Amino acid sequence: MKKEELPQDESALASMTRELMYVKDKEGKYTTDLSTGWDVKKQALDNAWDDIKERTEEARKAVANGEKSPIYYFMELRIMDFPVLSGYTGFWAFTIKRHMKPNVFKSLSEKKLQIYAKAFDVSVEELKNFKG
Repeated sequence: MKKEELPQDESALASMTRELMYVKDKEGKYTTDLSTGWDVKKQALDNAWDDIKERTEEARKAVANGEKSPIYYFMELRIMDFPVLSGYTGFWAFTIKRHMKPNVFKSLSEKKLQIYAKAFDVSVEELKNFKG
């Protein structure tokens, strides 16, 4: 691709990052230049963000309906999965799944709640009082 043909289609990440691309300069030699993105990648990122928003909304509803604990919502909000959250908290994945049950969540110690709050970058009060 020629340097002047390098796509500069802004995506959701344009303000945070740019991509290094190899291009040909006017003399036909390969060089590098930065791109803010291209349309196909922008569409893929937009679709991914839409999926994340949808999953977060479903998690919020599950908490509001009393089906899951706030841990489920914050895990989705922070785009975490069980291995990632396990890495941040030190809890095993099956323990985290258990903590997602509302009745188990209500009985968690202050120390465990602090660990979750730190992992989600929220206060213990926000975690405990989240209603969905």
